[in-house]
Amino acid sequence: MKILLFGKDGQVGWELQRSLAPLGELVALGRGDGSGLHADFSHPGALAETVEKVRPDVIVNAAAHTAVDKAESEPDLARALNAIGPGVIAAAAQRVGALMVHYSTDYVFDGSGERPWQEDDPTGPLSVYGRTKLEGEQLVAEHCPLHLIFRTSWVYAARGGNFAKTMLRLAKERDRLTVIDDQFGAPTGAELLADVTAHAVRDTLRDPAKAGLYHLVADGVTTWNGYARFVLAQAQAAGVELKAGPQAVAPVPTSAFPTPASRPSNSRLDTSLLHKTFGLHLPPWQDGVARMLREVL
Repeated sequence: MKILLFGKDGQVGWELQRSLAPLGELVALGRGDGSGLHADFSHPGALAETVEKVRPDVIVNAAAHTAVDKAESEPDLARALNAIGPGVIAAAAQRVGALMVHYSTDYVFDGSGERPWQEDDPTGPLSVYGRTKLEGEQLVAEHCPLHLIFRTSWVYAARGGNFAKTMLRLAKERDRLTVIDDQFGAPTGAELLADVTAHAVRDTLRDPAKAGLYHLVADGVTTWNGYARFVLAQAQAAGVELKAGPQAVAPVPTSAFPTPASRPSNSRLDTSLLHKTFGLHLPPWQDGVARMLREVL
């Protein structure tokens, strides 16, 4: 089996290099990596040429424009990375007979209500990021019927910056923190996304009927405030000196931190379909965050 990975240097792409490698020959691409193969999403035609040249059995696209607020001021670039590029790759995947894997987001929903979103619920993105990611989903599904699209939320990894690292830094500098407590979701590790992807790829190649759209997040739900308090409690237990412990994290509404892009209040995603189709157990979000913190600390 030959696997072509786009976006190898991102948080998810980095973990995918590990999880996909045992499945077969892996061609992992990032921007300007000197491989001679093009992975520049600002030139979609070059992406198709790369697919045609490699002729993989599986294409995994982990490249994306994920700067949610910045996307509001550069919508064309966000659309190129999140929609046009994936659509071009999907059409090329169909031509060479490859399975395509793509990642999407809870931001395709409007964040209303309290019920976890199911795959077939009506979408209603609130931001450029959400709209371009939704368009990307639609183009991938339209151009490559043999696809796996995973919607996820609140992605983190030990590598690179993340919310937990920011909270740790601020808690060492300040006596009190204020963190939003009216957005609900599940912190989901890039490691979990990568491992589930590898499993689902093998299953789908054996049984193409499993292709489709799935929600993929860690089990459970919290707020950013609850997430921050958990992080600081874990740090304290590990002996890290903090000025602000978990008890010093004050809850505030989203309105206290205005941003260019609107965030969904309800980012809960129902993973029942993924469980049923692939027979996977998704661990509690606390397990992945605690493991990541052990590595970081």
